Amino acid sequence: MIILPAIDIKDGNCVRLFKGDFNTVEKVASNYLETAKGFEEAGSEWIHMVDLDGAKEGRPVNTKIYTDVAEKTNLKVELGGGIRNLETIDEYLRMGITRVILGSVALKNPRLVKEAVDKFGSEKIVVGIDAMNGMVATEGWLEASDVNYIDLANEMMKFGVKYFIFTDISKDGTLSGVNAEQLRALAEGTDRKCSIIASGGVHTIEDIKICKEMNLYGTICGKSIYKGTLDLREAISVAKGE
Repeated sequence: MIILPAIDIKDGNCVRLFKGDFNTVEKVASNYLETAKGFEEAGSEWIHMVDLDGAKEGRPVNTKIYTDVAEKTNLKVELGGGIRNLETIDEYLRMGITRVILGSVALKNPRLVKEAVDKFGSEKIVVGIDAMNGMVATEGWLEASDVNYIDLANEMMKFGVKYFIFTDISKDGTLSGVNAEQLRALAEGTDRKCSIIASGGVHTIEDIKICKEMNLYGTICGKSIYKGTLDLREAISVAKGE
């Protein structure tokens, strides 16, 4: 299992939100590049980055920040937020981003997901499924839907999608533990044929162990690292089975 430490960007700052609420913005680090390099020094191979401004506006906003991290570290950058068309995906991949996250468009424009997988390959595309009470939410979590998160995953798999990030919005930024029940249901509901990345609620090393035991592909860690409730080096070690 891989560990993806997270940096969310809003107004150029490294921030975290509580349950996806933009009114709860908390600055958690002073310099995005120093933070990313610190993750790399701790043993990280990946970094999960989100353009919160982009997610809200539906277009790329803080592009230089992500390309800086891709160019000035050896980290593989997984990036989401405001990616709505093939041109943006192509541009990010050419700039050195390793994998792009398609979130809202998976529900609103599924054809784009299929076209993206067909054009760039399943290794370059991850579908972000954000849910509240098991139902998918879109547009930076500002809009609710009546689509079940497992149903959406199965639809996306028909298009060749291999990677999924599942976020329980009610857990995100709360340090209250991962939603093991919904993660397990997603793994079983997709016949374990996809690679699932857990997101939201990670608090201590016990959450890493839970995700590891479920044979998930990865776990995203944000606030737990910044608040010091999770040691990144230890998390990486446990994830690798060391």
